[in-house]
Amino acid sequence: MIPALRRAFNESWTDAAYRDLVARLDSRTGATLGFPISETPCFFPRSLMDQLADTGATLVRQLLDSPTAMAAAAAVVPERFRGPNAGERPVFLQVDFGLVRGETGGIEPKLVELQAFASLYGFQLVVAEAYRDAFHLSPVLGLFLGGLDAGSYHSLVGQAITSGHDPREVVLMEIDPQQQKTWPDFVVTEQMWGVRAIDTAEVTRDGRRLFYTRDGRRTPITRVYNRVIPDELERKGVQLPFDYRDELDVEWAGHPAWYFRISKFSIPFLTHPSVPKTWFLHELDRLPDDRDRYLLKPLFSFAGGGIIFAPTDAQVAAIPAAERSNYILQERIQFEPVIETPDGPTQAEIRIMYIYTDAGELKPVLPLIRMGRGKMMGVDHNKGLRWVGASAGLIAD
Repeated sequence: MIPALRRAFNESWTDAAYRDLVARLDSRTGATLGFPISETPCFFPRSLMDQLADTGATLVRQLLDSPTAMAAAAAVVPERFRGPNAGERPVFLQVDFGLVRGETGGIEPKLVELQAFASLYGFQLVVAEAYRDAFHLSPVLGLFLGGLDAGSYHSLVGQAITSGHDPREVVLMEIDPQQQKTWPDFVVTEQMWGVRAIDTAEVTRDGRRLFYTRDGRRTPITRVYNRVIPDELERKGVQLPFDYRDELDVEWAGHPAWYFRISKFSIPFLTHPSVPKTWFLHELDRLPDDRDRYLLKPLFSFAGGGIIFAPTDAQVAAIPAAERSNYILQERIQFEPVIETPDGPTQAEIRIMYIYTDAGELKPVLPLIRMGRGKMMGVDHNKGLRWVGASAGLIAD
């Protein structure tokens, strides 16, 4: 995106520096990464990052300020994921954008998805720092959004996760965490904020209180940094040692109800130039004639699961009428390949990671980047390719 920086990086790139990058990440997390790291970071102007951060905040507030959207969102939360202590707003928010070529020829953002769920607040910072160090990039290149620096970022995210509780009494709860692709983030989260990842099966209950064993001691859980994806919980039939609907003496850093309240379900309620045309499937009498320009998406799958490109009448007919309210039809975003690499122009999906502060401010904190040349940005759509995968956004003022 910044030609001089891009050209200089490509010309000075070495395989040794890339191996150093991966080694740094492996060393920091104590494990071989289970997903590809791109050969390059992405260089973005501060003006673009600020535009994306402002647009994402506008979209989120549009939803939270809409009684219609919030009432519909509350109704769609499955019964087992309702319950007390969800809060009036989410703690964590992610808004994903693609970059497209606008009608006037300029680069414009288009919304891909948004989700009130935690993301890689620990590992993504480590990735950005590792790129800068391994490739000896200028320390002037920024990593943070919203006017943050390393100290204020650490403090803000730590407060969102622990809310002032003893970190030993705050747990990062996940299903079989060491088998998740996000395990590197869990390791870094404990390093940075002292909050340990535990399996849901490790939790025990005594009346209104939850406990786990830490370093051989029965330890109370006062706050849960929730990383359990409801879709996986349902799909695997995992039985929790508690019920989300119970009155428990536990706070939630990311209550599961928000996973549904702000999600793909929200997109049809948005009105903004950055939002692609989107409809609930059950509200359509027929598919558009130019259906190759559209995607059919299940509402509550994670990481792109179940998406159908250019859906056919037969594929729609295969979805029972009672299930069609759980799908959206969305205009397909034509990503512009804006990152010049030795293997050819490459697309970038930019996630703006936010935190709602205790003061009620929606704060952009860090960008997360996925690079790809396949139909989608996920690993499965970019197998065997180089200069794709997880990346970082380095910001030039």
